Amino acid sequence: YHHSNTFFFVVLVLFPHVFSTNTLSSNDALTISSNKTLVSPGNVFELGFFRTTTRNSQDGADRWYLGIWYKTTSDQRTYVWVANRDNPLHNSIGTLKISNANLLLLDHSDSPVWSTNLTGVVEPPVTAELLANGNFVLRGSYSTEDEFMWQSFDFPVDTLLPEMKLGWNRKPGPERILTSWKSPTDPSSGDFSFMLETHTIGLHEFYLRKNEFIMYRTGPWNGVRFSGIPKMQNWSYIVNSFVDNHKEVAYTFHVDNHKINSRFRMSSTGYLQVITWTMTVPQRNMFWSFPEDTCDLYQVCGPYAYCDMNTAPTCNCIKGFVPKNAAQWELRDASGGCVRSSRLSCGEGDGFLRMSQMKLPETSEAVAVLVDKRNGFKECKERCIRDCNCTGFANMDSMNGESRCVIWSDELLDMRKYVA
Repeated sequence: YHHSNTFFFVVLVLFPHVFSTNTLSSNDALTISSNKTLVSPGNVFELGFFRTTTRNSQDGADRWYLGIWYKTTSDQRTYVWVANRDNPLHNSIGTLKISNANLLLLDHSDSPVWSTNLTGVVEPPVTAELLANGNFVLRGSYSTEDEFMWQSFDFPVDTLLPEMKLGWNRKPGPERILTSWKSPTDPSSGDFSFMLETHTIGLHEFYLRKNEFIMYRTGPWNGVRFSGIPKMQNWSYIVNSFVDNHKEVAYTFHVDNHKINSRFRMSSTGYLQVITWTMTVPQRNMFWSFPEDTCDLYQVCGPYAYCDMNTAPTCNCIKGFVPKNAAQWELRDASGGCVRSSRLSCGEGDGFLRMSQMKLPETSEAVAVLVDKRNGFKECKERCIRDCNCTGFANMDSMNGESRCVIWSDELLDMRKYVA
């Protein structure tokens, strides 16, 4: 009889820990040295520290930032949000943690360089999460699934992602605008911004500015699109919407094709761009960009004139008007605009000129009133005839079934004609 014993030799192997969660708890911290990041569900977005190639001309020090980028793009990293864009870390020592119910970014001396700056007492636990849509949120113990103590979507940088909103809250809160990077490699606040303005009730339009100088105006939202962006209604997979209620006034969009990524970006060169790409082909495609041409430039033709890319010169006086300064007009300087060729008699023989395929004039001095949808045009016309100061009117229908009469009583500014 032969007896044998079998021995098993077990070797304990320490596998490296891969930190790929989307949640930061009050006991965790992200540091530059650890190279750890948060990764959103679906593996689309990543949050962590990054360094740009920009170096300060005075001290030559590196600039480190906390930001969010697309994890799926392979050609080059695309950043969509930066926490400390105007207050960078000056070396490779930095820590993000939760402290006193706030997100806190500390430098090498443990001094705060950025914080969510929330006040009030919050019962723990408090956690931070990078959501699937790229929103970085702070949750308290009583936060619901779609309500947060703080969210990065309320503080856009240069990028508008699907489900983000541009506009403002009716209650106290941050105004959500896009501000360009200073340069392609410098995320600090640049010269160009894209922001919503509401001149009168029901008329909302965006302005693109270089500092305080207006470069472009979208025209008011008409329920389907902005009047100055006719191509908007033909965007095949981008669904546009505008919110105007007791809580907020804001534009947002979503993409109805899950294989396509889209984002709006205020570029450092002054263009608002719509950029798209697919999961399988990461090369980015410039889907749309504006200003598109010289007729998009703000008030390029002056009062009572409109711009048409199909005419030479491109600036044209409205019928019944003549150039205010004929000599300048001959030199292709139409900034002075046009004046009436004959005075109005206010009701005695005056009529209306119908202008179709037009970007509506600037609404800063316009008045909008609700009218009966069935005879809104007739009501608008009658209102304008009764007002000797009326210079033009438009009847706008919205998707919610309302009809609005817009009346101008001042100079008609920033108009252009589009190809039918």
